[in-house]
Amino acid sequence: MKNKVVITCAITGGIHTPTLSDALPYTPEDIAHQAIAAAEAGAAILHLHARDPETGAPTGNPDIYRRFLPVIKQGCDAVVNITTGGSPDMTPEDRLAAALTFSPEMCSLNMGSMNFSFHGMGAKVAEWKFPWEQQYIADSEKFIFRNTFADIARNYELLADHGTRFEHECYDIGHLYNLAHFGDRGIAKPPFFIQSVFGILGGIGADADNVVFMRRTADRLFGSDYVWSALGAGRHQMPVVTQAAMLGGNVRVGLEDSLFIGRGKLAASNADQVAKIVRILAELGLEPATPAEARTLLALKGGDRVKF
Repeated sequence: MKNKVVITCAITGGIHTPTLSDALPYTPEDIAHQAIAAAEAGAAILHLHARDPETGAPTGNPDIYRRFLPVIKQGCDAVVNITTGGSPDMTPEDRLAAALTFSPEMCSLNMGSMNFSFHGMGAKVAEWKFPWEQQYIADSEKFIFRNTFADIARNYELLADHGTRFEHECYDIGHLYNLAHFGDRGIAKPPFFIQSVFGILGGIGADADNVVFMRRTADRLFGSDYVWSALGAGRHQMPVVTQAAMLGGNVRVGLEDSLFIGRGKLAASNADQVAKIVRILAELGLEPATPAEARTLLALKGGDRVKF
């Protein structure tokens, strides 16, 4: 894996709304198409949410996932990573439903409850595509994104028999200590895949010092028992992932994390962002890891053992 970087692409997420970018996929067909294109561009892992195809609203409904997961599996060899975050207004049961149904190789797992606000995101929008969007964004100022110790332990417990491993999303330094707690109890098993998240209002800021601080703290807590990746929200996306790569880490891009490809310019697709970080990596003497290399590095069970 020397000089190899695992690229994760987060295809649609549960935060951005369709009005904010025409490129944001929300139908099963578009999610599948953009996921396969992102894999072809160099993404080894596809981080997936589902949306109601009629309204674009986030959903945890396994029947919606069922419309795009098999298409993605048939269209590429990338690792499928199903969210257990969903969106801040879903119940814990809704957020787990797809993972328990489809037994993927990976799931995301947020490592702590937090304020999670994006209420200023729609300030410049004059007309909305769907009625739910404006209030959804405005209400995020009141969101507490719930991920209690009991919730986290339940995820580990319920998915243990599935052989599913986790992308541990850590939005602040304390989330690393939460993961260490579950590791010390023997509930979380190494190698830990840690996705450090920078730039969310309510989490750690995207300052360069913070990126180094997260890396050093993870080194101290987990030694050689972890694989590190990072993402930056919004305008912080490319600076953060470039710094992470220079520090020997892996990277995550995608329209879940940022709708843009450059200053003031919307990305045309998820593959657009993947292609950009591939170019940046090449300038640094690095190259994308293949899905097979990612599976080996993260001790994944393989795409032949999922239920879709």
